[in-house]
Amino acid sequence: MRILLIGEYSRLHNSLKEGLEQLGHTVLLIGTGDGFKKFPVDIDIQSRLFEKWLLRKGRVLLYRLFGIDLCSIERGLRFYWAERNLESFDVVQLINENAIQASNYFEIFLVKRLRRKHKKLFLLSCGTDFISVSYAYQKKLKYSMFTPYFEGLVKNELRYTYILKKINRSNKRLHSFLFQQIDGVIASDLDYHIPLKGNKKYKGLIPNPVNISRFDFEAHDVSNKIIIFHGINSANYFSKGNYIFEKALKIIEEKHGDRVAVITTRDMPYTDYIEAYAQCDILMDQVFSYDQGYNALESMARGKVVFTGAEQEFLDFYHLNKNQVCINALPDIDSIVQELELLILEPTKILDIGKAARNFVIENHQYVDIAKRYINVWQFVDSQ
Repeated sequence: MRILLIGEYSRLHNSLKEGLEQLGHTVLLIGTGDGFKKFPVDIDIQSRLFEKWLLRKGRVLLYRLFGIDLCSIERGLRFYWAERNLESFDVVQLINENAIQASNYFEIFLVKRLRRKHKKLFLLSCGTDFISVSYAYQKKLKYSMFTPYFEGLVKNELRYTYILKKINRSNKRLHSFLFQQIDGVIASDLDYHIPLKGNKKYKGLIPNPVNISRFDFEAHDVSNKIIIFHGINSANYFSKGNYIFEKALKIIEEKHGDRVAVITTRDMPYTDYIEAYAQCDILMDQVFSYDQGYNALESMARGKVVFTGAEQEFLDFYHLNKNQVCINALPDIDSIVQELELLILEPTKILDIGKAARNFVIENHQYVDIAKRYINVWQFVDSQ
């Protein structure tokens, strides 16, 4: 099959591409590289012209005065000129509802072209989109990315501007249009599966693909200091619960400074990030989730003990016991401190959970096996 993957989110499409190519398929990845993370793409549509210093100020002023984003227009134009020279693909998959990162009207125009030119069109639900954000905003989950917002912890609403935009009128229009055009939507984990249940276009959950061959198991020497890593993405500081981790880690350092070393980083490119946490024993990922995201899974593949989403729905889905393969990070400082102390005082648990974590990823997220599941869905669904 000839497959066109559009957009990137936490390396999902890169790993899927590697799995598909192992199976003998021809795959092209086009996108921006997911911002500062700088994931590789075959065709780069990142805005470059309006990122130059001389034009940046004018771009910012135009956006503030009229809401016109010249970078999104440039990305749309780069995509248009690149895609028009490509032959027809058997399958096109969008990483999310704004995969090209053009303006919504331009995005609709470009998706119409994709629908006419290529055989099948699929959408992934991973990251914030209209359905998952609406579901969380309506308080249908016991906690969510909106919990700090609802509890009044976020005084400046600008911190939630990007997320709240996902449910405004323009994005609702884009969402409705996409669901008329696509042949199906696939969820990457339970955080997106739960809101999609019952949707007629929903084709099920396919776990994130992880290229296990990229990661060796990194054994822990628990006789030395236990290293705890906390990587922060400033844009998601509240919605990922980093403020809870920071407060818990401060308590841990005060109580167990002789036994632990805490490493904190901010906004690192992907290649630097995976190198920065290589020597850690415990990794703090995110709080307000029911399942693991991509960073958590790659860390688990390396044998790290990850504090992340592992709610009962996740345990039931994969037939696991509590804290068997990772630690469920609840939105409670005392709970996180308690779970950390259990590991610090009984460090052999770090070895046991780390081994179980890697085995879990191998059994459930192996990139070639996951690629086969995508192929099965793509082939089974008739084009509309």
